[in-house]
Amino acid sequence: MSNTSQKTKILVEGAAMVALATVLSFIRVFKLPWGGSITLLSMLPIVLFSIRRGVKSGLVVSFVYALVQFFQGVLDGLFGWGLTPGMLIACILLDYVLAFFVLGLAGLFRKKSIAGWIGGIALAVGLRFVCHFLSGVVIWGSFGELWSGFSTDNTWLYSFLYNGCYMLPEMIFTIIGAVALLSTPQGKKLLNQD
Repeated sequence: MSNTSQKTKILVEGAAMVALATVLSFIRVFKLPWGGSITLLSMLPIVLFSIRRGVKSGLVVSFVYALVQFFQGVLDGLFGWGLTPGMLIACILLDYVLAFFVLGLAGLFRKKSIAGWIGGIALAVGLRFVCHFLSGVVIWGSFGELWSGFSTDNTWLYSFLYNGCYMLPEMIFTIIGAVALLSTPQGKKLLNQD
């Protein structure tokens, strides 16, 4: 296969993974009462692409996915949230651009088989959590009731619990989904196929 054909194939595959991840992001398995939701494996296509194609290609595709997520945020009223221009820029960077861009790092340990896949996904999703956590502390400064009977005035704890309640299940489900798919004979063949 020529170099141009290979690049085209990777481009088409990346576009398909962004489209699939976007569709899955609309399927919310569980929506938390104070915000945040657990989706139907919305990060899985992006992390699988990074594991299959490597970090460089994974970061390109995750950046495109970050832009798509940002435009979804705009449609959900991002500019109507009453943020100052500086806070709005910080929100765009932390909650959208960086948070979804880091998913491309999932392929960092891809050559180390199952342990590498788990480590790469945990690192990538963990970094996404850090972005949302910092946004919660620096931009939103939220505190108060998280669930009935539990509230806190500590912004750090609030952001940790708020973001952890949906990011931890997302990480676990994404790891399970990736390992389940990549451990099959077809998954192993896909990883070794150009």
